Amino acid sequence: MEEIAELLREAREESGIELSEVSKDLDINEIILTNIEDGKIGSFKDIFALKEYLANYAKYLGLDSEKILEEFNEYLFEYTSRIPVKEIEKTIELNTKEASEKISSPYTLKRFKGQKGIYAIIYILIFILVILAIFWSVNQVTVEKNNAYVVSYRK
Repeated sequence: MEEIAELLREAREESGIELSEVSKDLDINEIILTNIEDGKIGSFKDIFALKEYLANYAKYLGLDSEKILEEFNEYLFEYTSRIPVKEIEKTIELNTKEASEKISSPYTLKRFKGQKGIYAIIYILIFILVILAIFWSVNQVTVEKNNAYVVSYRK
C-alpha cells in the first residue's frame, strides 16, 4: 500500500496540486486523501469505499486506475492471507455476537414474565373506574330529581 500511496502523492505533487484542491474537486474529505497518501488503510472501515476513492483519485491525477486497483487487490490478498484462520474466526464470532446483542426489535426482545399481569390489572382498574363513574352519574341524576321534587312539593 505504501507504494500506491507514494505513487499518488508524487503524481499530485508533480502536478502542483494541493490536497485541498483535490478534496474540493473530488468532493472527498481532505483527511481521507491524507490517509490514502500516508497508506493508512486501517483508518477506513469500508474497503469498497477505499477502492472507490483510490480509483477516483488515480483518474483525477491521470494515472491508470485499473492498474492501481489491481495493485491494491494484490496488497489486500497478501495482507489478508497472512492473518491466521483462528483469528478470523474469532473476529467473526465477536462481530456476530455484538450484532445479535444490538437487535432492539420488540418482536425479538425477551419480555419479563409479569407483563401480562400488569396489563390485566390496568384493564380491571379502568373497568372499576368506569363502573364508579356510571354509579356516580346515576346518583347525581337521582339527587337532582329528588331536589326538584322537594322544591315542587314545597311550593
